[in-house]
Amino acid sequence: MAALLDRITLATGDITGQEVDAIVNAANNSLLGGGGVDGAIHRAAGPDLLVECRKLRGCQTGEAKITKGYQLRARWIIHTVGPIWRGGGNQEEELLARCYRNCFALARQRGIRTLAFPSISTGSYGFPIERAARIALTETKQFLAGEDFLELIVFVCYGDRDLAFYRGAVREVFGP
Repeated sequence: MAALLDRITLATGDITGQEVDAIVNAANNSLLGGGGVDGAIHRAAGPDLLVECRKLRGCQTGEAKITKGYQLRARWIIHTVGPIWRGGGNQEEELLARCYRNCFALARQRGIRTLAFPSISTGSYGFPIERAARIALTETKQFLAGEDFLELIVFVCYGDRDLAFYRGAVREVFGP
């Protein structure tokens, strides 16, 4: 497990400043910008991102699409739409897991070696962070166990509280 964990980093801060090949955008279905991470990414990438996103004609929950990074340090932006938490009885956990699987599939297709994720769906979509962190780390572990092209995955947390949940998920998923 240590080799897998060597390829995962937890951080706090602004995902738009990450020096990685691609960042993941916790987008809404329109892909046309919004609040939180989505709005920050659109502002930092510049107006050309919106032009490209309009051509994508939206994205379904659990799916992912890719654009150029424009004015970001990252060359690519992988946009994924996480589920809105409705109490857990509407396939929210499976939809969130699909977000990660689809992001990893796009990373593989584009030859992306370093990738940064926000905490998908845990902001205004209300997904409980402890569940979301566990799903994120479980999907990451499963993916890394079968692939070696991804050199680094950074989970960029909103603050220390979220970071603590991700640290707990690392211990739970990967062991002490």
